[in-house]
Amino acid sequence: MNESDARAVSIRAAVSGDAPALGRLGALLVRTHHDFDPARFMPATPRTERGYGSFLTSPLAASDAVVLVADREGEVIGYTYAGLEGFDYMSLRGPAGVLHDIVVDPAHRGGGVGRLLLDSTLAALRERGARQVVLSTAERNAAAQRLFARAGFRRTMIEMTRELDGGAG
Repeated sequence: MNESDARAVSIRAAVSGDAPALGRLGALLVRTHHDFDPARFMPATPRTERGYGSFLTSPLAASDAVVLVADREGEVIGYTYAGLEGFDYMSLRGPAGVLHDIVVDPAHRGGGVGRLLLDSTLAALRERGARQVVLSTAERNAAAQRLFARAGFRRTMIEMTRELDGGAG
């Protein structure tokens, strides 16, 4: 996809009818992360698509949730899932917007769809009162890290994982 194709993409709020597409993309997210580090991330199962679709459409009416889709000619080709959260003493931060997921179908990457989704999500969180947005990204997801850095995000935390059943140490 090239940048002119991105102009044909509209960003809109997800609706319950988007559940199958959201589930397919959510399962892609699960598989991608599991491929990055199978010991850290759960694998996709035959129920992942349906479960993820249901998970992403359940908070649609909540005022603190943001679920947006990238729609190209009636086809959902990406989504974001974010929300507003209060004080989080475990993360040592005050109230913030939290970007949980951003996924673009691989056939539609590289043309600005991810940035459209990200910018729209940041705007929606700002409209709901967020003054800060935090996110986590897989260590091996260099493409996502570049997108976030270009959008003004900075590194602030590093997650580290150790298995206790035969792990090093």
